[in-house]
Amino acid sequence: MMHAEHWDEHTRQVVTARLYRDNPYRYLTTLEAESLRSWCSLLLDDERAEIIQFVLGHIDKTLSDGRGEGQRGTGVPPAGKLIRDGLKAVDATCQSLHTKRFFELDAEMQKTLMTDISGDQAEPASIWSAIPQKDLFKKLLQLSVEAYYSHPTIWSEIGYAGPAYPRGYITANPGQRDAWEAKLGDET
Repeated sequence: MMHAEHWDEHTRQVVTARLYRDNPYRYLTTLEAESLRSWCSLLLDDERAEIIQFVLGHIDKTLSDGRGEGQRGTGVPPAGKLIRDGLKAVDATCQSLHTKRFFELDAEMQKTLMTDISGDQAEPASIWSAIPQKDLFKKLLQLSVEAYYSHPTIWSEIGYAGPAYPRGYITANPGQRDAWEAKLGDET
């Protein structure tokens, strides 16, 4: 954000808006959001409330916009239906096996279920018969990662200097930095 003065007004508004997310959910229910909060936090290995809330806001906005998807496998429902039905199946599985909701389980139980879903092996099979488990996992992974790595705080943590416009990037060789990019602590 230290370079925001170098961005055009539109870019500055888009990036700055990512720091403030107080909008109510338009697609997700409160229960779905709480399950996703636990899911995304564990998936991204990050428990910071403001970051995970941004991820949830991104997922909610993507699903509520109802835009078509560029790629979707045969037999895979649209993202909104896939995620809504998938979260119902996650909740039904947790209720069936543990008499708790997903967000009430400890992290190890959550990881086990997530691993089972990613491998298309979640049980009981009757709950999952109409849900393409791997596709559910991949869609949640895709949406979570794209949101996570678009947050300015994460940019700073991974050393990404943000949008280059209007300066552009000049140095394209590995290990080199443009003069305006931040130096790592061990660089002089």
